[in-house]
Amino acid sequence: MAKNKIVSLETAMEKLHDGLTVLIPGFVNSGVPEELIKGMVAKDVKDLNVISNNTSIRGRGIGLLIHDRRIKHITCSHIGSNTETVEQVVAGELAVTFVPQGTLCERVRAGGAGIGGILTPTGLGTPIAEGKDIINVDGKDYLLEKPLRADVALIHAWKADKMGNVVYHRTARNFNQIWATAADWVIVEAEEIVEVGELDPDRIMTPGALVDQIVDLGGAK
Repeated sequence: MAKNKIVSLETAMEKLHDGLTVLIPGFVNSGVPEELIKGMVAKDVKDLNVISNNTSIRGRGIGLLIHDRRIKHITCSHIGSNTETVEQVVAGELAVTFVPQGTLCERVRAGGAGIGGILTPTGLGTPIAEGKDIINVDGKDYLLEKPLRADVALIHAWKADKMGNVVYHRTARNFNQIWATAADWVIVEAEEIVEVGELDPDRIMTPGALVDQIVDLGGAK
């Protein structure tokens, strides 16, 4: 019998505590696990290390965590869409590590795949290269970018079955699929939950073996 991984939002939040490293996907507000983020705010989780492409905008998604100053360090590609993030970085209240978007994806992919890092020419001769190993391959220099992993990944799904097999919807897929591979604990919020066997196996993008808990968005709101 397949295990039913559906839990309430409150139960999912029991896994979260201060000081965690958290993978949060999404491109601005597309594919962002907004209800799980609201759950973190309600639980008063703070001092977080977040890995995400960006910090959304004021009042939405990761922007809620920024507004309440719950993040102490973020590894990301872009912060300019959220003026509150910029203000906190300038004021020295929030530490940020900038990583080019493609490199960020590959570093997380490496963390999920269990490999020691990636080699990329992106960032050579810029501040991105400071303190990093440069490796020459066949006469060409590359930066060694080390893998990224997290304690928890918060994932937004279009559909999931009760076993945790997941389908994403178009561009909302963005970073979700890769982020789901690189955490010790994976929580999915799903717009729709179906019975095991209802999803076309050829369309499953994240297998249930990677998912620990599922929150039904219909029951979370």
